Amino acid sequence: MTPTPPLGRRSFLKSSAVAGGALLVPAALAGTAAAATAPQFAHGIASGDPLPDGVLLWTRVTPTPESTPGSGSGPSVEVRWEVATDAAFGSVVASGAVQTGPDRDHTVKVAVAGLNPATAYHYRFSLDGVRSDVGRTRTAPAANADVGKLRLGLVSCSNWQAGYFSAYRHLAARTDLDGVLHVGDYLYEYQAGGYGARGVTVRPHVPATEVLSLADYRRRHAQYKTDPDLKALHAAQPWFITWDDHEYANDTWSGGAENHQPGEGDWNTRKAAARQAYFEWMPVRQGAGGEIYRRFRWGRLAELSLLDLRSYRSKQTTPSNGDPGDPNRTITGDAQMTWLKNGLAGTDVRWKLVGNSVMITPISLGTVESRFLESLGSLLGLPIGSVAANADAWDGYTADRQELLGHLRDNRVKNTVFLTGDIHSSWGADVPIDRSTYWWNGNSVATEFVTTSVTSDNIDDLLKVPPRTLSVAAETALYAGNWHLEYIELDSHGYSVVDVNPQRVQMDWYYLADRLSPTSTSHHAKSLATVDGSQRVRAASGPVA
Repeated sequence: MTPTPPLGRRSFLKSSAVAGGALLVPAALAGTAAAATAPQFAHGIASGDPLPDGVLLWTRVTPTPESTPGSGSGPSVEVRWEVATDAAFGSVVASGAVQTGPDRDHTVKVAVAGLNPATAYHYRFSLDGVRSDVGRTRTAPAANADVGKLRLGLVSCSNWQAGYFSAYRHLAARTDLDGVLHVGDYLYEYQAGGYGARGVTVRPHVPATEVLSLADYRRRHAQYKTDPDLKALHAAQPWFITWDDHEYANDTWSGGAENHQPGEGDWNTRKAAARQAYFEWMPVRQGAGGEIYRRFRWGRLAELSLLDLRSYRSKQTTPSNGDPGDPNRTITGDAQMTWLKNGLAGTDVRWKLVGNSVMITPISLGTVESRFLESLGSLLGLPIGSVAANADAWDGYTADRQELLGHLRDNRVKNTVFLTGDIHSSWGADVPIDRSTYWWNGNSVATEFVTTSVTSDNIDDLLKVPPRTLSVAAETALYAGNWHLEYIELDSHGYSVVDVNPQRVQMDWYYLADRLSPTSTSHHAKSLATVDGSQRVRAASGPVA
């Protein structure tokens, strides 16, 4: 290994703001010569995409005061990494070094290989004698292993401006998880004050403008990774992550976005900037063709297919333009649809889990009162009547949905469970081939569990009413018009836990007492399960231990 060359540093490391998080001189170093040279690991550490023999490790280093996120400044440095079987690093099993610099915003990603399956590991990074925090991760079981359990935290829609990430803190405190599944809207692109909690900004975005450039997206990623609860959960568990629209801009499609205006420059330039920053800042593997959809196996128990429902989709229809059932329109793109169908039909695992950023269950709003329709249409992206009002979910791409669900039926694929976010509310449902005939023939071919938002506004917030008041009437109407729905809760914020064993997949919903409090408590609210071979969602006796 080539030794790290000596680096010129400023004579004094002043306190400075890095992407909204204070990058401060540690008290132990203040006023000493060490303060002049000490790098910082201010944005934490993370791991993701575990395989039976390896895992992806991530960090970001600030080697000099000018090396702030998005600045394009600072030296290239060599960051060391270590993986051990113990937290004290008495038994290091893998180590190395990697170069980083302003060309990748001083982020570090290491694909560690040669590890043992189904094994917990600890990892850390270092530069010039300064070490990062220690993270804990684990590898997946061997492909053919008989596995009795997979337990994941499930989260979505974590808007910095709308509250605090207490949901992450509660998941980080659990010692029973095998990982965390984030199904999109990890961050939001809006300007400071652009999208808060019922219109109130709890903590403002940095940069203050809407993010458009590569530097902007880098700074926004950096801000989110200063949140202590997010950092704690990344350090505690490996993550499985896919994106939704706000990692780019609201209601993204392949050729644009609702929140990309003509005066904001070229869409493809903005999209490229968002993608580059994302792959720099997230513990996510990128395919040879740049794709993010990918698949993970957990022994013979389960396989998780993570979807990308933004990069290849057709533009959303509007009430006056477009047909959701047009077979020329797509939400997945042809290549991803083929990959998904082949994977679901061709695997030998018990449970086929799908990390799905937008809801696939068909929904009718025909019995919902008009006072709720605008808020529900905005929140859920569902068709009103026969024309899509804001068809951002699979309901706006019914030809693709019918192709996928028909494939499950025709190939007798059992035990497909969609794990979804996006709509800032909680749902449990059977997924029928035909919603209109479900009430008499029960033609469900899959099930879906939808987690609520970590912080982003939901129905009571949009209506600006107290929780569990007006929204209860909307839930009642939705149940009446959609017999395949087992659970709807439109008001609460929080997280979920998905527990998989050979007999069933169970989802437990946990709700925060107050998303506006950085110390919010949480409570268990609901448990549902789908039993092996049933294709139905039913009540479970209680949360998993």
